[in-house]
Amino acid sequence: MLQRIQTVFMFLAVLAALVLPFTAMDVEIFGSTYIIPSLAVLCVLLGMISIFSYKNRSRQILLNNISMLINVLLTGLLLYWVLILSGGMSFPEKGIELVFPLVALFCLLLANSNIRKDTLLVKSADRIR
Repeated sequence: MLQRIQTVFMFLAVLAALVLPFTAMDVEIFGSTYIIPSLAVLCVLLGMISIFSYKNRSRQILLNNISMLINVLLTGLLLYWVLILSGGMSFPEKGIELVFPLVALFCLLLANSNIRKDTLLVKSADRIR
């Protein structure tokens, strides 16, 4: 169902992934500026598919796990970019991009936890019948 708490967490993760390309416009990793936005768009697509596949909880968990893996990759790439970037900017200005994949990762962890709770609740209700 769309009104569950895990849907809210997945939506927050999608919002974090939507904001990331706008804040990371100047991120150049391995000579390309398209790596971060393309991974962020992939996270948005996976998140939207996961939100609307609420009838299949195992698919939601799988899509969230894939999205978490991509967010860990984004976090690693952004951390690499922050560490190799030469001076000239203060750390809070150049480190804001790193927050968004971490927020998405945390929200996806909470969503998976609540999806598993729903699965256990449904299984326990099936045992009673």
